[in-house]
Amino acid sequence: MITLRQIQFALAVARHKHFKRAAEECNISQSALSLGIAEMEKNLGVIVFERNNKQVVITPIGEELLRRAEKIHLDAQQLVEQAHASQDTLHFPMAIGFIPTIAPFFLPQALPVIHKAYPKFEMNIREDVSERLVSAVHHGMLDAALIALPYDTPGLNTFEIGSERFYVVLHNNHPLSKQAKITAKQLRSDNTLLLLGDGHCLKDHIVEICKFRNQISPHSFREASLNTLVQMVVNDMGLTLVPEMALPSLHPLPDIRTIPLDVPAPHRRLALVTRPNYPRTVELEALMGLFRDALNNIRAAIPAA
Repeated sequence: MITLRQIQFALAVARHKHFKRAAEECNISQSALSLGIAEMEKNLGVIVFERNNKQVVITPIGEELLRRAEKIHLDAQQLVEQAHASQDTLHFPMAIGFIPTIAPFFLPQALPVIHKAYPKFEMNIREDVSERLVSAVHHGMLDAALIALPYDTPGLNTFEIGSERFYVVLHNNHPLSKQAKITAKQLRSDNTLLLLGDGHCLKDHIVEICKFRNQISPHSFREASLNTLVQMVVNDMGLTLVPEMALPSLHPLPDIRTIPLDVPAPHRRLALVTRPNYPRTVELEALMGLFRDALNNIRAAIPAA
């Protein structure tokens, strides 16, 4: 007999083409995942994955089986969601994704708001870049994800909950630190600008609204977090940009200033994305209301200029 758990393992391996990363997604050991795949292949009587030390290859029969398995997995997920939708609001857990330039600033405010309104609600949180979160929503691994727009989300529904502007973070020693606003032209000519690497939507949004094109600073950090860039600013190593929701967390840091970016706002829009026909829409609406309350709390906590 083939189990839904084994189907989940197989679909994760197909997405990642890598057993270790698939095991991490499924929150199990690599050996347990490998055993589950082996048992599935034994019960099917076919090889779904060819393995060697360098790569995982899906066999032709495996491709066909995985297409059918994905439909089975989504049907099962929808069955669970429909059952949950018939219960009280936020009675059952939800898996929600957050991008790295939202999660550390938004969740400390949002979680207490949610807990106060729904003490028994369990939100399983995944922090990842937009591309992987959107894929996880598509494949039923997440109920929804909070991302920043503009971002391409084909086949998904988007529900905007707010918008933000960007601020320049710089050391008091920086030549631009005395200005009331900083323009895109000034950023473009500053060779100390620190940006996240490719794949981070914050960088894409900054490049787009500032019209940097190919004129951006070479100081980009693919694997760094926004917090790392801010700490580099604290040590007078350059300047960077942050979303509005990050401002309360920056207030205690020494020797830095936050200055509005002089580009027409909003600079990014916040949206919850989910699958069409997702049955727990009433609960999502309740969650979005709580998210909006958290955003208002964040704005109220922003220090006066």
